[in-house]
Amino acid sequence: MSEEAKWYVAHTYSGYEEKVKTDLEKTVKNRNLQDMILEVKYPTEEVVEIREDGKRKVTKRKTYPGYVMVKMFMNDKTWYVVRNTRGVTGFVGPGSKPIPLTDEEVTAMGVERIALKLDVAVGENVRITSGPFENFVGTVKALDPENQKVKLAVLMFGKENMLELDYIAVQKI
Repeated sequence: MSEEAKWYVAHTYSGYEEKVKTDLEKTVKNRNLQDMILEVKYPTEEVVEIREDGKRKVTKRKTYPGYVMVKMFMNDKTWYVVRNTRGVTGFVGPGSKPIPLTDEEVTAMGVERIALKLDVAVGENVRITSGPFENFVGTVKALDPENQKVKLAVLMFGKENMLELDYIAVQKI
């Protein structure tokens, strides 16, 4: 058993995410596995819909339909419990070997906010690793560890522009 629980992704029948979550949580409670399978969730996002009568309605939509994220210690017992939950078709990973999500993937997917450390100081240069400014180089102007944001000055078309990006979108050069 590894020293810390990791997030794994289980594939489900589309529309069964809530049922799988509920059934898995019941099984964990009944088999007293709360110390091995810690959390089950499926990320959602709020979407504003404008109805025909012009009124706005805020609804929750599944970010990844057909998938449930499980935070657990991977071993034969926990694998068996998740894999044999009604509605689960398997784990994401090659063959029957589940691959845990990295901290960066967990944060980017909105599963859990993990505090990332960015080993840079104001005045240092960083490379942007994702988004429309990918591969641009910027100078760090400010760090916001609480919100995991970094402010950069990026030279574009001969003019310095300020950008605010997530820690996950930059790397030290």
